[in-house]
Amino acid sequence: MSENLSQLKSRMAKIARLGEAAALLEWDLQTYMPPGAVAARAEQSATLGEFVHELFTAEEIGALLAKSEADTAGTDADSDDARLLRALRRDYDRAIKLPADLVAEFARHTALAQDIWQRARAASDFAAFAPALEKMLDLTRRQAEALGYKDHIYEALLDIYEPGARQADVAAMFAEMKPALISLTQAIAASAHPVDDRLLHGDFPIEKQKALTLRAVQAIGYDLQRGRQDEAPHPFCTSFSRDDVRITTRFDPKFLSQALYASMHEAGHGLYEQGFPPEYEATPLGHAASLGIHESQSRLWENLVGRSRAFSTFLFPLLQETFPDAFAHVAPEAYYRAINKVAPSFIRVEADEVTYNLHILLRFELECDLLTGKLAVSDLPAAWNAKMQAYLGITPPNDAEGVLQDVHWSGGLIGYFPTYSIGNLVSGQLWHAIGQALPERDAQVARGEFAPLLGWLRENVHRYGRKYLPAELIQKATGEPLTSRYYMDYLTAKYRDIYQL
Repeated sequence: MSENLSQLKSRMAKIARLGEAAALLEWDLQTYMPPGAVAARAEQSATLGEFVHELFTAEEIGALLAKSEADTAGTDADSDDARLLRALRRDYDRAIKLPADLVAEFARHTALAQDIWQRARAASDFAAFAPALEKMLDLTRRQAEALGYKDHIYEALLDIYEPGARQADVAAMFAEMKPALISLTQAIAASAHPVDDRLLHGDFPIEKQKALTLRAVQAIGYDLQRGRQDEAPHPFCTSFSRDDVRITTRFDPKFLSQALYASMHEAGHGLYEQGFPPEYEATPLGHAASLGIHESQSRLWENLVGRSRAFSTFLFPLLQETFPDAFAHVAPEAYYRAINKVAPSFIRVEADEVTYNLHILLRFELECDLLTGKLAVSDLPAAWNAKMQAYLGITPPNDAEGVLQDVHWSGGLIGYFPTYSIGNLVSGQLWHAIGQALPERDAQVARGEFAPLLGWLRENVHRYGRKYLPAELIQKATGEPLTSRYYMDYLTAKYRDIYQL
């Protein structure tokens, strides 16, 4: 390793640790921070965010990066060092386009806006959040203009989360999926064999749910020696190193599925983060390839594993042990059908697999219209409700169950939502590849043997961190480019069986 590269890695490790400290402040904001600390936390986040940005965009970093690139010219382009420099070059070229004062203001407003959103959501009062959203959109447009884009302002933001993706690509993805999703939804609605999910609604004490969710996530491999689970208004996963990866969930004492599958979802994210190689720690490679790849891990464990017949077989004895009154006289098949009931719902994170992507389509279209000025913030609730009615046939009764349900816009994550649907497609393609490699996969899951499945993901996805771009990683793991075929085949086969279509 050249002296230049060694110095560069040392500098980047220090910057990474400061970024992890900023993430810890964000985790505390959403979990344990007292409400009176919001203003101070906003200033702390702004100060640290600006400082990290200034350190990273310093001329010394640019000089070391250029020298390191020259030192490694002609070496193996697929080596960790070459890939690290490629990732760092992308980050650096992007960061130097952003003014430090914009970075600080974005961090400050994010802390303030998330508190405003929480209070507005609790009161179901969009008007209380609208000014904060207006400012967030203004900051986001400034960010996009600074970064630059070719065809659509959305591309500059989407590229932050899904490198190489374009607005037109996402629009085409939804255009391809939408007819089949609507057709399948309509066929299910007309089925003569409806699903009864009343067994999921009842008296489920939160303390018992906490114990059950922890047993479930530990069973699949989430390491509580390097992680923990807490409560938050909106479930999320965050990490401060590969050895401190934290998940959150939220509980409803009258509805079992919410916390259980939110925990499975976030544990999927956590397993990915805990699986990064130790040697990538505090380097640009010690992160996810993209948010779509990240989401593929959470959706795979939540749905393709967690809502499978095989996993239901494994989980059912734990359910009976934890809630004997509710499940003593219930068959595992009834539970499997209940957790896979398809019915249009107001809340995205509680949506079934078939209708989930329609929730993402709605948000993608609204974000594009907001960014381009086609839609005013004041008209957002009405536009939201109209699309809910058009796509899902339901209209939210209030803002909390409609336009205010997601934390993302208060956190400045505009351009993020499409990664959920990209993740669904990737999860289906990975699941197909896993089935080819592990023909006993379903039997193993039913027995609670998750090591082979997790091992395959560790070997083919997790261990690469951010070494490869998303398209490269998908090709490497599955042997072909991303396609919607496997995910749509999975959905169609699963729900035709459940609803006897």
